[in-house]
Amino acid sequence: QVQLVESGGGLVQTGGSLRLSCAASGRTFSNYAMGWFRQAPGKEREFVAAISRSGGSTGYADSVKGRFTISRDNAKNTVYLQMNSLKPGDTAIYYCAADRVSVARTGYGMDYWGKGTLVTVSS
Repeated sequence: QVQLVESGGGLVQTGGSLRLSCAASGRTFSNYAMGWFRQAPGKEREFVAAISRSGGSTGYADSVKGRFTISRDNAKNTVYLQMNSLKPGDTAIYYCAADRVSVARTGYGMDYWGKGTLVTVSS
């Protein structure tokens, strides 16, 4: 089992920044590819960003490319999502997820999920 706990969400104005963290425990963190997903009210879950087990490869949704940066610190068992130039459309609950193989952009089949952290961007 892997437990994932997100933190760092909150209320921010348009154009502001937040850094989300996802702390993992239970298994060897570096064995898992990690992803961030989000779900806005009334909308389906969507992929945000992913990072490989070593951190050497990353991927982003087009909607956040150039504004968000995913990173990980395997020594601290933590994955981060730096979010800059936030927009009201970024308002959502943000979830981190882990998988032994890779991050599916659909989110289906991911091995473990956190409970999420709320990000609200005011206009």
